[in-house]
Amino acid sequence: MKRIVIVSGLSGAGKSSVLKILEDSGFEVIDNLPLSVLPQVIADTADNSRVAVGIDARTRDFDCDKLCLLCSDIKKDKNIAEKIIFLECDDEQLLRRFTETRRSHPLAKNKKLSDGIALERTLMAPLRQKADLIIDTTEMKIAQLRAMAESEINAASSKELVVSVMSFSYREGLPRESDLVFDVRFLRNPYYDPELRPLTGKDKRIGAYIEQDPDYPSFFNRLTEFLRPLLPRFLQEGKSRLTIAVGCTGGKHRSVYIAEQLYKWLLSQKTCIVTLAHRELDKIKQEK
Repeated sequence: MKRIVIVSGLSGAGKSSVLKILEDSGFEVIDNLPLSVLPQVIADTADNSRVAVGIDARTRDFDCDKLCLLCSDIKKDKNIAEKIIFLECDDEQLLRRFTETRRSHPLAKNKKLSDGIALERTLMAPLRQKADLIIDTTEMKIAQLRAMAESEINAASSKELVVSVMSFSYREGLPRESDLVFDVRFLRNPYYDPELRPLTGKDKRIGAYIEQDPDYPSFFNRLTEFLRPLLPRFLQEGKSRLTIAVGCTGGKHRSVYIAEQLYKWLLSQKTCIVTLAHRELDKIKQEK
């Protein structure tokens, strides 16, 4: 079976980075391929080959509706496993990226940068709706993007659900990519113990402190029992990725510990590919 990955999205959102990651993973990568050539390239691709094609508003003869029709035709071929990855980012971050790199936006030649971004967002909306995976790179570092892309590749190969577990701080806002969100701010907070405050949810002392909360055992048991029947159903419905976000006030103690325990439980189930990230702790590491 041929594996074809169409990588598209907003200019400046990270399409080139994803194509590089796919290339490092063994895909033959073709960027800015004219739409008129795409059907022939797919026809000439040998069985069991893996090809990633980058297409966006810069592509010659680009037409979003035409691309959507081509993708629909490709999906009908039982000898082709096709996936559309769409990269997006919020306007403020896109403006910052184009300003810092001094690159010109492909649709802002004779207009303001913000107008070019808005036009492209409208232009690409139909393809976004058809995408199998939407990646919002607004707050994403390259290491996180690589982990997400690689887990997606592994899931496609094994036909397993990819479950991403993430801890976060409510003060910093909900993770954009989250599908399920669990609030653990009701658990006893190690922050108020001066000796525990400098530690994180990865430390055994923090885990022991949280486990002393009388409501912790029943909560975690109910959480896993809630998730157990959902995982196979998500896969049956064609969803390849599920992001579970666990939040507390600072994103350092309770959410980190619960996310760690949930990650271990999911691994023990052996029914999905699991990744783990701690949004606020990862930010601290990168700043250092």
